[in-house]
Amino acid sequence: MLRNYGNLLKRQKHSIFAKMSSGGTITNWAGQDGEFRRQVSSFRESVSKEHPVFQPEIGRYHLYVSLACPWAHRTLIVRKLKGLEEALPVHIVGWLMGPNGWDFETDHGSTGEPLYKSPFLRNLYFRADPNYNARFTVPVFWDVKHHTIVNNESSEIIRFLNYEFNDLITDQKKKEVDLYPKDLRSEIDKWNDYFYNTLNNGVYKSGFATTAEAYERNVKVVFEALDKMEDLLKQTRGPYVLGDRLTETDVRLYTTIIRFDPVYVQHFKCNIGTIRHDYPHIHTWLRNLYWRHPAFFETTDFDHIKWHYTRSHTQINPLRITPLGPLPPIEPL
Repeated sequence: MLRNYGNLLKRQKHSIFAKMSSGGTITNWAGQDGEFRRQVSSFRESVSKEHPVFQPEIGRYHLYVSLACPWAHRTLIVRKLKGLEEALPVHIVGWLMGPNGWDFETDHGSTGEPLYKSPFLRNLYFRADPNYNARFTVPVFWDVKHHTIVNNESSEIIRFLNYEFNDLITDQKKKEVDLYPKDLRSEIDKWNDYFYNTLNNGVYKSGFATTAEAYERNVKVVFEALDKMEDLLKQTRGPYVLGDRLTETDVRLYTTIIRFDPVYVQHFKCNIGTIRHDYPHIHTWLRNLYWRHPAFFETTDFDHIKWHYTRSHTQINPLRITPLGPLPPIEPL
């Protein structure tokens, strides 16, 4: 797709966007060069039978998520694929991210916070570490025994959910689900790394850029990655990214691609093309996951997704108007 739009991406040094970005006001997510840089997660313990503190137990751990956040969405999908709904309770923050971060306001679609009656996610971070001084992100994998955060890095959470709770799973078919099989690990790691830097995080680097140069540089990379994904699906002939087996790579890509047309096209200015009109193999892959797999369908909430981005990022959308389209948010198979 990008190869057909090269002329549209020539740098426009005198564009309106460049003038708006040259005033010296730098938002809190971008550096002086206009580039968005994602925070590194702070809590990085894992759950395993060999861990001296955090062993698998039914009900001991709680998962805090946002239905809007693609990183948290990964953990919900894997939780359901593995049949861990009863073993791992979930609590959902509201779709609005205000000055105090994610909240547990039921008017914003939250389930509330039953353990400590916390008004904000930040309260859990300070309970785990009173000196915490970084952003308050989801997902949060919480231990009720030690009242602390075990892990807040989604890529690591989905990895230990894939294996470490198998002894607690009663459904044999779900116990046998393996999103990181040994014979595909090198391929999974390669594509996870590539798509994280270019696509999963690339849409944010485009949307949160504060200079025209940073935006244009990053949006080109996003569409180069979509071209690569389209070619990969064409070669493997699906129905999954690496062929006939559902893997971690599908989960990680799905949470970005399902948000692409409804949000990233307009809100993050990733509008060189759309999934439904310009990427036929990705479009088929996406609809197959959504319509044929309950773990994807039942964890996708388009209202939370659209309301969060358009009503929380007032620096991008100051009037908080949420576009009605695209309709439907995902097309039928």
